[in-house]
Amino acid sequence: MNLTITPGVLSGDVAPPPSKSQAHRYLIAAALAGEGSEVRNQADSQDIWATRRCMAELNTKSRSLPELDCGESGSTLRFLIPLALALRGGGVFTGRGRLMDRPQKPYFDIFDERGIRYGQRDGVLTVEGRLAPGTYRLPGDVSSQFVTGLLYALPLLEGDSDILLTSPLESRGYVDMSLAVLAKFGIRVEQEGERFHIPGPQRYAPAVVEVEGDWSQAAFWLAARDLGNPVRTRFSLEPSTQGDRRIMAFRVSMEHPGDVTLDVADYPDLVPPLAVIAALRAGHATSLVNAARLRLKESDRLASVTAALNAMGAEVEEGPDFLQVRGRAALAGGCTVDCCNDHRIAMMAAIAATRCREPVTLLGSECVAKSYPNFWDHYRMLGGVFHEHTGD
Repeated sequence: MNLTITPGVLSGDVAPPPSKSQAHRYLIAAALAGEGSEVRNQADSQDIWATRRCMAELNTKSRSLPELDCGESGSTLRFLIPLALALRGGGVFTGRGRLMDRPQKPYFDIFDERGIRYGQRDGVLTVEGRLAPGTYRLPGDVSSQFVTGLLYALPLLEGDSDILLTSPLESRGYVDMSLAVLAKFGIRVEQEGERFHIPGPQRYAPAVVEVEGDWSQAAFWLAARDLGNPVRTRFSLEPSTQGDRRIMAFRVSMEHPGDVTLDVADYPDLVPPLAVIAALRAGHATSLVNAARLRLKESDRLASVTAALNAMGAEVEEGPDFLQVRGRAALAGGCTVDCCNDHRIAMMAAIAATRCREPVTLLGSECVAKSYPNFWDHYRMLGGVFHEHTGD
């Protein structure tokens, strides 16, 4: 779906969707616990449907390797690779978009060490074998998803295991979220520094849980407010395990005049909303640093953020692992933006369009369905004006 946005002010109350990150974790734990578990306020997005679908497949009694279609969800893929080995002796994983191109080397290194067979060809990853108790070494600076995948699978093994991080952990907030979810479902993990000790065997206990609102999605509406749109986000400010609650502190830093450097190593999903705020900090520069992992998202997000905002009239410089944004008073618009099949690029461009002088056309705007299917309904509810069309 292509659409053209007519610049204008957004105003009103909006509630962001449930947390996708937390919903993934709750749904997996609930499926492992079985009858008696309930996950309330679930996100209804393509990524969450992928996790539901794959957990249902893992729980079947078929003797063959389960076939697991992960859609475009990196969380689903990386969380379930170890679980498939622990529960079913492996699985056949497929996906769409750039998903199957995302690196899995930390798992492959473990598989080589432990004699687990794996192969990837034509976008299909097949793994076969069984996890055994022991010490699992992982780099902490690639993706916390590998740590979470093992944290979910290792409690199911017959003996005790350890995860030992060989480099500092980035996106620690996501691991903290995983540990909190596991604790709610009765799983014990002992943490000491860069080591996680997981006793085995353990059983997931049923639990009734409710998914929080999503801070990474709320960040776009908070960005809209900082751009002068009187949008009120209906969102609980109670303590949360979501690392992206950091958006509140980042916004405070950006409210003050002067150049600002923000370390986004632990908060990669906040870069698009932060970049759009930075683009309108007239006369001030903002550096978003330690962001190399953004190149491995649904798009090369350092490149796609730069291309989208610069097309709209911003001044963004892309570096190997950073963005340098020099703020302007307004954006020209009058352009076409390729969303690059990246939900966060589409939402970023929609918010930036409110400060453009001329209309902005988005190509592939339906990609928001990956995480926020009713984003465009909410945008229109707040007074956003756009029309859908076909063609170039």
